[in-house]
Amino acid sequence: MSASKTGKGKLGKMRKFVPSSLKSLFSKRTDMKSNGILTFLVFLALHSIGQNANQFVLPKGESAPMSYFTGNVWVYPVAQDSLAHWYIGKVTFEASAHSNWHVHSGKQVLVVLEGTGYVKEQGKGIQTLKKGDVVTIQAGVKHWHGATPERGFIQLVVNSEIKNAVVNWLERVTDEEYRTKK
Repeated sequence: MSASKTGKGKLGKMRKFVPSSLKSLFSKRTDMKSNGILTFLVFLALHSIGQNANQFVLPKGESAPMSYFTGNVWVYPVAQDSLAHWYIGKVTFEASAHSNWHVHSGKQVLVVLEGTGYVKEQGKGIQTLKKGDVVTIQAGVKHWHGATPERGFIQLVVNSEIKNAVVNWLERVTDEEYRTKK
């Protein structure tokens, strides 16, 4: 399966603020309090996309390990629920910075907050992402993501099914893989 882009949406009730790609994270019944917190955090992130950037600012975070990323990357853990098995984090990439190839045991949803970025699944072309885009990467799909060469990129990541691990890191993305659009 490929990464599916659902785009932006301004919606009515809080539950409606969650794009269909994120609703799949709520398909398993965990306690309602955990789902409510996750829904609220995703709502805040999506709401900030249409607002003045100074009205909703998360810290940049800590430098990400160079063994998993090429270039300068920062990660800020926004929220995690070890009982409901989900994690939300803000990841900031400088221009040209990107992750290694990796896989997740559950779905991963990317919510683009700023800049222009890429996501690439193994065997597919690079998909360009911009502010407001929402992308779902299916469980077990080998992929990488990061900024374009010209511009930095900020994303909110929502990872489900983290009871075994959030991510399984693999090899570095080669310069050729990063530059090739196919």
